[in-house]
Amino acid sequence: MENKRKHLEMIQNVITRMAGNLFFLKGWAITLIAALFALSARDSNSTYIFIALFPAVIFWILDGYFLSQERLFKSLYNDVRKKEEAEIDFSMDTRKFKDASPNGWIASMFSPTLVWFYASMIVMMIFIMFLIG
Repeated sequence: MENKRKHLEMIQNVITRMAGNLFFLKGWAITLIAALFALSARDSNSTYIFIALFPAVIFWILDGYFLSQERLFKSLYNDVRKKEEAEIDFSMDTRKFKDASPNGWIASMFSPTLVWFYASMIVMMIFIMFLIG
């Protein structure tokens, strides 16, 4: 059981790292957009808010990518969890799980948590842009 435990720990470390990336991306998105809002308010120029839409979409895409990677490794974790000790090969290959519907990049981008976070932020930015402009 020691090999199985070590393999699961390796996979869990990757899942934890991906979850951390998701957290940091959201933090950077909020920080960058808040800075652009501050510039917009200082200069009374709605162009900065329009410019803030681009990083919001880019961060949404990156967040979707990391969420899809996290889901792939969770699928790998579940697969390894069911294996017998003799079948453990320490593989970190997630290609066989790519075709599962929730694991794809686009499906991850449109997961409820990311949609609520980024779509609401983008809608709010557009609303403020029309108020200022």
